[in-house]
Amino acid sequence: MKKPLNVVFMGTPDFAVPCLNALHNYGCRISLTVTRPDQPKGRGRKIAPPPVKIAAVDMDCPVLQPISVKTDEFYNIIKGIAPDILVVVAFGHVLPKRILEIPALGAINIHASLLPQYRGPAPIQWAIINGDDHTGVTTMLMDKGLDTGDILLTAQTPISPDDTSQTLHDRLALLGAELIQKTLAGMENGTVRPIPQNHASATYAPMLKKQDGHIDWSFSAKKIEQLIRGVTPWPGAFTFWDSKQIKIFKALPKPLSTQAHPGTVIAGFSNELRVAAGDGALSIVEIQGPSGKRMHISDFLRGAAIPAGTVFT
Repeated sequence: MKKPLNVVFMGTPDFAVPCLNALHNYGCRISLTVTRPDQPKGRGRKIAPPPVKIAAVDMDCPVLQPISVKTDEFYNIIKGIAPDILVVVAFGHVLPKRILEIPALGAINIHASLLPQYRGPAPIQWAIINGDDHTGVTTMLMDKGLDTGDILLTAQTPISPDDTSQTLHDRLALLGAELIQKTLAGMENGTVRPIPQNHASATYAPMLKKQDGHIDWSFSAKKIEQLIRGVTPWPGAFTFWDSKQIKIFKALPKPLSTQAHPGTVIAGFSNELRVAAGDGALSIVEIQGPSGKRMHISDFLRGAAIPAGTVFT
């Protein structure tokens, strides 16, 4: 009977939880789960634990929530555990080189893209915003760079026309959990060999800001629709109507030849809100007014008429 791998897991958000569960199901001895400190959350700003902490406590794994990973104290804790492998998933801290050098078999990161594409913090969102037809997850050996380590394994998934960053996030989290098990099995039996990344082909996926959700109506209808899906649920797509913010959750691009200025509501579409874009038009399906709730456009228009000629900015 083989000795279980001694693992230190580092992760914080929902995306990391399936991987933690996968390590547990694989039979690893998770000696320590490291996650970010509890943070205020929600409208009430009540202090809440990160999802990884909740999952780790449920499986009786020890939890550590350091403010910094650069202290001698943290280094000595990890060094004392002497893990075979360090597994890092959306942890939120950059690990010092001396931490990465502790595990006997290396430090493995799961990244939500097919590296070297979309290095950085928002690969899921940018894959949708840019209109990619597929993406995936990568396991890699960590080095001192940002998502620059040697690739171990990858797994692909198509991006459907209905995917938002939330639905794709959830699917990739499960795909990453499957991939970490395959990666560990391959490392144990010698079938997985690190492959250096082609750094010349690398692209970067920067962190989204609130302003990135502001719709530019001069873009094509297709490009705007991709943006809406890519920034859902956060930061959310929005536009302005008479200085009031309108949120758009779902829309359909429509081929339409119009002389209307981009952002203008087009006449002639009963029970529909069709807006001119730089190329074509966007039919808005789900919307939220400044003080209302998310609703289907037909319900919204019954209570808030938006006449043709209205210009969104």
